[in-house]
Amino acid sequence: MSATSQAPAPLVVSASLAAVEGLVLALLGIVEVVSWESDRAVMNVTTTIFFLAAAAALLACAVGVWRGSSVARAPIVMFQLIGLGVAWSFRQTPTTLVAIVIAVVAVVTIAGLLHPDSVDHLADEPH
Repeated sequence: MSATSQAPAPLVVSASLAAVEGLVLALLGIVEVVSWESDRAVMNVTTTIFFLAAAAALLACAVGVWRGSSVARAPIVMFQLIGLGVAWSFRQTPTTLVAIVIAVVAVVTIAGLLHPDSVDHLADEPH
């Protein structure tokens, strides 16, 4: 990959969606802090740490992919596969719409990361 080459559109879309997911996770971490309940302190702390750590990791990987790091692709794909499992568990009413959104974002993100132009862009020796 050339340092001056621009990322292909599918890769930009995938990195952008991963960044949005990271921001949503950060927002969920903040909501967890705001809705703190003293009788659930341990659960609040662990949930907040989980959401904020996942958000930081996903945002870092999104930036990495955007900058051309092939190493950052695998954690994003793994996160999307987990998202597909979450979407499957949310498929029943009243969370069907949430499941559809999660599944569509995951599939589009994976497709963009595995698109031939993206794979070529992230390869050490493009074809």
